[in-house]
Amino acid sequence: MSPEWLTAIGTVGTFIVIAASAIAALLQIRHMRSGNQIVALTECRETLESPEFRAAQRFVSFELPKRLQDPVERAKIMEPPFSGEYESIGTVANFFESMGMFVKSGIIDEQLACDFWCYSIVRNWNALAPIVVYVRKKIGVPSMWENFEYMAFLSTRFLEAHPCGAYPPGAERMPEDRSLMDVAPPRQ
Repeated sequence: MSPEWLTAIGTVGTFIVIAASAIAALLQIRHMRSGNQIVALTECRETLESPEFRAAQRFVSFELPKRLQDPVERAKIMEPPFSGEYESIGTVANFFESMGMFVKSGIIDEQLACDFWCYSIVRNWNALAPIVVYVRKKIGVPSMWENFEYMAFLSTRFLEAHPCGAYPPGAERMPEDRSLMDVAPPRQ
């Protein structure tokens, strides 16, 4: 075999080794990214399930809208920084702001986040929307909680696209257990 052929075979062999290394590196990067997403999703889930955050969400979603109807309570809210029970506003808004940033930057997949938490995100956004507008104007920062807003937009779009849930189309469902339907009090 001539020296030119040996050089050509060596070059092809080198190319194959380099290509295989590049493919392995890409697969490893993809695997690491999946690992980062799992960590971020776990952190979000743990925060959402913590007693402190659940209490903050309950306040924001169910108590705050009532208080916004009362002029005396509204006056307390209109002087940030929020204190006392109203600290829940910042707790909830800042958490969803972080989640939105993770989604926007691709650390957490948009579909996963919306499938997991769209109802909670939209419920909290709707409760905080008047406060977000007020705070943005008051402090002169129109981008305040914009990643939370982005998550609310994505979640609303997800709910519109999946009005009956995101159960896989064509997949069989479990049989309904309607045993409580006969004993449940009528809905008011």
